Amino acid sequence: MRQREVCLLIGRQGTVLWSDASDSPVLLPDSRARWEAIWRLRGELEEIAHSHPVGPLGFSAEDETTMAALTEALGRPVRFSVVAPTGMVVREGGEDVRVTEEPEWVPRLRAESGMTHGPSGKPYQV
Repeated sequence: MRQREVCLLIGRQGTVLWSDASDSPVLLPDSRARWEAIWRLRGELEEIAHSHPVGPLGFSAEDETTMAALTEALGRPVRFSVVAPTGMVVREGGEDVRVTEEPEWVPRLRAESGMTHGPSGKPYQV
């Protein structure tokens, strides 16, 4: 499978509410369908996660502006996360925190992103 950025909208108890993907391992272009899903699911939405299948383990400048726009549009904070081959980072309360115990939906995000190795450096398997 080729590598690509993937976005998941996560609800209560880690339920995946919606997903989409790009054709690129380094870019997840804005999508009208994604914005409409975020708005439609805003009452249930707790986290917006996306992958960086070739890194980095952190939020890009584009991620920063998108997170600011989403927070303003929703009128409340949501948890943002990025999953890379070397781990997962979340933005909570304005701080980036490295996740040591990954949620159950992370293997799906890694698989759909075409990641072949997990945080340990060992081959990744779903």
